[in-house]
Amino acid sequence: MPVFLNTQDAGFEDQFLALLGAKREDSPDVDAVVAEIIADVRARGDAAVIELTARFDRLTLTGETLAFQPGEIAQAVDAVSPTDRAALELAAERIHAYHTRQMPADDQWSDTAGATLGWRWSAVSSAGLYVPGGLASYPSSVLMNAIPAKVAGVGRLAIAVPTPDGVVNPLVLFAAQLAGVDTVYRIGGAQAIAALAYGTESIAPVDKITGPGNAFVAAAKRRVFGKVGIDMIAGPSEILVIADKDNDPDWVALDLLSQAEHDESAQSILVTDDAEFGRAVTRAVQTRLQTLERRAIAGPSWRDYGAVIIVRDLDEAAELSNRIAPEHLELCVRDPDALSEKTIHAGAIFLGKWTPEAIGDYVGGPNHVLPTARSARFSSGLSVMDFLKRTTLSKMTPGALQAIGPSAETLAISESLEAHGLSVRVRLDRLNG
Repeated sequence: MPVFLNTQDAGFEDQFLALLGAKREDSPDVDAVVAEIIADVRARGDAAVIELTARFDRLTLTGETLAFQPGEIAQAVDAVSPTDRAALELAAERIHAYHTRQMPADDQWSDTAGATLGWRWSAVSSAGLYVPGGLASYPSSVLMNAIPAKVAGVGRLAIAVPTPDGVVNPLVLFAAQLAGVDTVYRIGGAQAIAALAYGTESIAPVDKITGPGNAFVAAAKRRVFGKVGIDMIAGPSEILVIADKDNDPDWVALDLLSQAEHDESAQSILVTDDAEFGRAVTRAVQTRLQTLERRAIAGPSWRDYGAVIIVRDLDEAAELSNRIAPEHLELCVRDPDALSEKTIHAGAIFLGKWTPEAIGDYVGGPNHVLPTARSARFSSGLSVMDFLKRTTLSKMTPGALQAIGPSAETLAISESLEAHGLSVRVRLDRLNG
């Protein structure tokens, strides 16, 4: 059973801190294995990737078959039903429209000293997108990673999607085609991250790697950061629902289970100002778990990491939410817009009882690659900004250099950086000579 907490109980703070501190990530032993895999891929290239893919995914590849060929993709896409095709096309359209509005503008101006200043945005040249594979592969993740990259203007897009036992999800390949992906590699795990970061004989290295994955993928992204950029280190999924009593307990139960069914380590939390409603939601969860297809996953998640927290009022609910900083935050209350102004730490906020988190996973428009493990306190979900770089621009006129150059020289001298100061002084001397 999930834990029941009440902010009015004497031991609440200790219990809440224990909930926040619960470790849901996989064993740190993963890192040592990942370090070996990365070293192997760097040393042996294709041979290491092929060997590791055979070991972990039971799939025999060659350098020529690491990537799907155009004919294979076309054949798989032909198998996509009209209904699935239409749903993915709608999702792609909405995701593209939303992310297009995120594009920042270049700017340039002249200041009072006469200097021209500004900035210019440009996309990374290439990006590698990781998509979980096999039977649990997610075409929605392809769209959420690839479309922002294309909108940003990334020149080359490659996807790594593991295909254990050769199982291919046609929807993943159709999503890649829709989003304009150039190459789809049928590899996964830490070896895929290493290959994308360092390159092999058959896999060209990229500048940035994005996308969620298991503990091995997360550890590999952490290790290759610096050689390439990464989006974030994603942990198990999580959802926090703030709900008042004017909700259907079954709706809220399903919202909680929508994340619990992802992973046994996922976390679903209900915060409510009505204790009886909290109990009703718990009963509804238990009822749904009797028939849910993924109950073997959702059940342990709800049992081990689920929580129901009773609060005095919605202001207190917002305070707790900010401390939790959830990946997904649903505000199923009478005035969700007002409450959202008080919930400043969340990866994504879903306003009102007619906005289930699942809409955000597929067709809402905003990105579903979001910060987990309380990292929403300092980071954001995936966006076009993850595929852009800002370059600053500065241009001095002789008059501008005369106006501000002496101060630069003074500061250089104060830091004992002689050449810095002299590089300004020689120009000032020419102007004053």
